[in-house]
Amino acid sequence: MTAPKVLHISTAKTWRGGEQQIAYLMQELRNKQVDQFAFCIQGGAFHDFCVKNKFKATPFKKRFSINPLVAAKLKKVVKALNINIIHCHDSHAHTFAYMAIRLFGLDCPIIVSRRVDFPINSSTLSHWKYKHPSIKKILCVSDQIKEIIKKDVPDHGHIHTVYSGVDLSRFKNSKTDILRTEYNIPSSSPIVVNVGALADHKDQITFVQTIDILRQSIPDLRAFIIGKDQGEQVHIEEEIKRLKLNDYIDLTGFRSDVPLILPHADIFLFTSKTEGLGTSILDAFASGLAVVATPAGGIPELVIHKKTGLLGKIKDPFLLAELAIEVIQNNALRQKLIEGAKAHVLKFSKENTAKNTLEHYREILD
Repeated sequence: MTAPKVLHISTAKTWRGGEQQIAYLMQELRNKQVDQFAFCIQGGAFHDFCVKNKFKATPFKKRFSINPLVAAKLKKVVKALNINIIHCHDSHAHTFAYMAIRLFGLDCPIIVSRRVDFPINSSTLSHWKYKHPSIKKILCVSDQIKEIIKKDVPDHGHIHTVYSGVDLSRFKNSKTDILRTEYNIPSSSPIVVNVGALADHKDQITFVQTIDILRQSIPDLRAFIIGKDQGEQVHIEEEIKRLKLNDYIDLTGFRSDVPLILPHADIFLFTSKTEGLGTSILDAFASGLAVVATPAGGIPELVIHKKTGLLGKIKDPFLLAELAIEVIQNNALRQKLIEGAKAHVLKFSKENTAKNTLEHYREILD
């Protein structure tokens, strides 16, 4: 059996869920003695991760999304390191690999990870790069994404689901209720949290509107949006101001202590309008926190209605508020959902993600 020698390509400058998944994968594959390297943005967050964790990385300057110089450098790296699998972790990474094939004669099997729940771009380039014979596997983070991809890729045999995973060991009971202490919140006040980048598809505007409705039934409610701004913070703040919720909703920015915060909240409210899977929900599951969410993308594969959480509708704050009130006020229901979620989340460990990915690497090489 040929041993995998993998080159991971990431073209993101910042750190979000996708980059965390690559990090988990590389760490777990290292534990399995897989030889692997990274090709990533110079000075970007993922390059910093590789340096800190002593993964061999070749940095490049992206400049723009279709850059022949990056493709040429990729070809040289693959040849110099004797790479036998290229794993593209985002769309631009896939484009650079395809350019290296067409322009510079790159000859190496390629795996593409697909994390977004919308169809492949209608451009000619997008369809060419997904149908090229060098693409041996397309790994989707949910069955929903797999079904979407099948509509545009004729060879369904190499489209597979490999669920994203989380580090279950991070979620341990914390005695300190950090948010109540930091924000001086009484123990009687329910806390609702949302964790995710402040980006349009996360739709925290609907979260704010849901809190506005909830406050009419639960006037002492407090809510927190935890995540780094990705262009939507100003719009979220405007909606909070419009609804006069400044005393009820706080934007905390990015926080590294989320695993310590979640166990002490009362409900996790996730309002995305598009979502590949939603690993923040897995964090809530592992923390023993009841979840109310929209059915966007792969979320229903996590939140099984009335078993592991409750599902509302996209951009429907009235229904989401109704479900949230039910969870907050019905202790028996909340406990049932928490127990179902804790059992379900075991399927979504980072160890399982790496194990399933490695099986696909080996299938290609065999």
